Amino acid sequence: MAVDVRGADTGTRRPEVPAVSPRAVLSRALAVPLVLGLVVFLPAAVALQPGAGVHDEAYWLQIALTCYAGARLSSMILTTRRRRLIQGSFWLFVYAAMGVASLAQLVLGRVPTPLVGPRSDLSAALALTLVGCVAFDVGVLLARHRPVRTGRKERPAASVSPRRLYLLVLLAFVASGYYVMKLGGPAVLFSSRQEISDTLAETGVATAGSHAGSATLRGFGTVPALLALLFLTRWLVTSRIARRRPLPILLWIATAGLNVVVNNPISNARFWFLTVLFSILFTAFPRSPVMYRSALALGVVAALLVFPFMDRFRYDAADYKPMETNSVLEPLARKDYDQTVMFANAITEVHSGAGHTYGRQLAAAVFFYVPRSAWPDKALDTGIMLGEWMGNKNTNLSSPLWSELWLDFGPLGMTGGFLGVGYLAARGDRRYALRTADGGRPGDMTAIIVPLIAGYSFILLRGSLLQASGRIGIAVLCLAMVTSFRTDPRKLLR
Repeated sequence: MAVDVRGADTGTRRPEVPAVSPRAVLSRALAVPLVLGLVVFLPAAVALQPGAGVHDEAYWLQIALTCYAGARLSSMILTTRRRRLIQGSFWLFVYAAMGVASLAQLVLGRVPTPLVGPRSDLSAALALTLVGCVAFDVGVLLARHRPVRTGRKERPAASVSPRRLYLLVLLAFVASGYYVMKLGGPAVLFSSRQEISDTLAETGVATAGSHAGSATLRGFGTVPALLALLFLTRWLVTSRIARRRPLPILLWIATAGLNVVVNNPISNARFWFLTVLFSILFTAFPRSPVMYRSALALGVVAALLVFPFMDRFRYDAADYKPMETNSVLEPLARKDYDQTVMFANAITEVHSGAGHTYGRQLAAAVFFYVPRSAWPDKALDTGIMLGEWMGNKNTNLSSPLWSELWLDFGPLGMTGGFLGVGYLAARGDRRYALRTADGGRPGDMTAIIVPLIAGYSFILLRGSLLQASGRIGIAVLCLAMVTSFRTDPRKLLR
């Protein structure tokens, strides 16, 4: 909308002045306090807390990484043109887990996992993390300046067939029902994750030497249910026809109830629940800038203040030990945010003589479905491998994407990997913005896949990749089940 202003005396037309949208005004009003809060005040508040940490090279590299991630997260929240879901999730994870939380650990002089090598390896890990972040941004810029190809024949867009969606809903209920049956009923899913693991061990699904059976069962019990809910939500949000029919509404209610049982925060790991939450929010509100900004802004608060206490249901009441502390920073130095120190331990492990793995870790993640009986030399989960090398009793350790790429391909390979990750993230965000700009088609696959990736990126960035591959494989199978390339609108969601 433009305002036409004529001169009072001469009657001449003055240049048109574009009207400022309320969203732009809101962004400008939030810009200064948000940027100052994420880039200056919060890092400064953490850095000025009393603690036993030393102000060495690692300390200043950590402050630089935190401020850089804070600036980039601010730009994601304040964007007025397109909602960048995958990029926003990336910077939310870096800022919270590898920024503020890691800074708190350096200030206190405490880390959740032992640092087995010299302090210089921690400095190297922080420097390489910063290099990976810059490479990610360069990849985004390359995608932004990618020329648009013209004259190329359009391929049929992937969409969703109603019949195939009904099959996915049926699969979700069958798979989740079998999962609940193996646990002995839905009550176990509202007890603790320890009781679920013990129950699966008693049934023989999980063994002392391998958790592949239990991971597969949990994956099929949770992933189809989530995807069915996302597709039904997308259908109802974008289609008046669907909202006038009783069947889609009844299926949505039933599937939502199923997800309350199998995908609740009590029986699932916290990072998986974040995947469920983010994917549902971004699918239900694809065009809402308020929801997008709130998810990222409140995500920082939740990650730093709520997330460390969300392990209440990991153990039974008898084994649960509540966290008692008078320090705001101490929960961040306990056990959850060990990504930076685990990257440093990976560097130490390579320098100790083990060397780089040259793709073996990535190959194990890509071909996760190959059993070890057929592939005896298949690499272990990276977190477990490092935990055993460290002699740690608890081998359920993270291995961030920086560590995975550096272990396999060295610093150059890691940099190139993040160039590719940034490029693909920008391409996915752009396609999502274009497909949802005016609502889009009810069965548009991009409108489902991008929110799912944005949510699951927390798990991929935390690692290990092999640990995260099982649910990816199940999701790919479910997406292939519902995908259709037909052009007849009568056979697609509408």
